[in-house]
Amino acid sequence: MTVVALLSVAPVREGSMAEDVADAVAALDEFDVSYETNPMGTVIEADDVGVLFDACEAAHRAVEADRVSTVLKIDDKRTSTASAASKVEGVEAALGREAKRDRQ
Repeated sequence: MTVVALLSVAPVREGSMAEDVADAVAALDEFDVSYETNPMGTVIEADDVGVLFDACEAAHRAVEADRVSTVLKIDDKRTSTASAASKVEGVEAALGREAKRDRQ
C-alpha cells in the first residue's frame, strides 16, 4: 500500500512564513516518510496511513503561532504500491513531454 498526501501548514499572519514552513517540513524528518516541498505545499509519501497522519500532526504542531491553517489531501491507494513519482510519469507519458514549463 502507498499513501500519498499534499500537506500545507502555515501560520495565519502577515509577512514571510518561510521559517514556520521550514519548522513544519523539518518535523517530517522524524517519520518514515518521503517528501518534496513545492510552492503550494509538501507532497508526502508513506507506506502506512497512520504514519502519514502522525507526520502531518507533527508538522502542524511544529508551527508556533496563535493561529495555524493546515490543509491535508490524501490518496490512500490500498491495493497498489505505485509511487507518487509514477503518477507524474504517467501524466508525462500522456503529454509526451515533461509536465513543467517556465514562463518566459
